[in-house]
Amino acid sequence: MKKILFSAFLLVSLGAAAQDDDIKPAAKGVVYGTPASGDVSPVWVDKLEHKLNNGSFSGTVEGKVKEVCQTMGCWMKIEKADGTTLMVKMKDHAFFLPKNIAGRTVQIHGTAEFKEESEARRKHYAEDAGKSKAEIAKIKGSAKELQFTATGVQVMD
Repeated sequence: MKKILFSAFLLVSLGAAAQDDDIKPAAKGVVYGTPASGDVSPVWVDKLEHKLNNGSFSGTVEGKVKEVCQTMGCWMKIEKADGTTLMVKMKDHAFFLPKNIAGRTVQIHGTAEFKEESEARRKHYAEDAGKSKAEIAKIKGSAKELQFTATGVQVMD
């Protein structure tokens, strides 16, 4: 019985370690997803809304990571000068970020557009971020926000 339990524990541990090993540490120059191609002239996150063309933007945005999904690393929020954030989701969950990437400057490649987020989805993101039950309870109603769908993320510092 002990051998079976040990074997099961070992398999679960190895599976978890293999999953974590798939995500490279957040070092300068590391790219998650697809690298940007061609001439990359990033727009600073605070200028993004001014660059929207017919409500959307395609290209590269630069900014500092404020928080990351602590469940999978499947989304992050980029901090703006006014204290608000830009939600960044990884396109089709094709890649994930290290959970400790907050505080790093990144360039994100992809598209931005305004989207409506339901109250349930907003609470889900708060749970993923590790927010307290009290903080989650304060989230009320849906919200329209500018969101970025990233095909690639490069760590700049």
